[in-house]
Amino acid sequence: MKIDARIKRPLVGAVAVAAVALASGCATWDGMSSAEKGTAAGAVVGGAVGHSVGGGVLGTVGGAVVGGAVGREVGKRTDD
Repeated sequence: MKIDARIKRPLVGAVAVAAVALASGCATWDGMSSAEKGTAAGAVVGGAVGHSVGGGVLGTVGGAVVGGAVGREVGKRTDD
């Protein structure tokens, strides 16, 4: 089944928002440092953006890696 492009992009965004919302409700989320939270959130958002922009597995994984790295650095600065 192929998903229409007009539906696919908002769907990816909705999934990313839902994943972040679900992760923020987890009990283990409270025990995480800001750097760890930033890594997780950055990877989810980066993966969604990478998929939307680049498409396919490579775009998704690349976006997740870059988003996770950026999120970790932002989180580390918050911890300091």
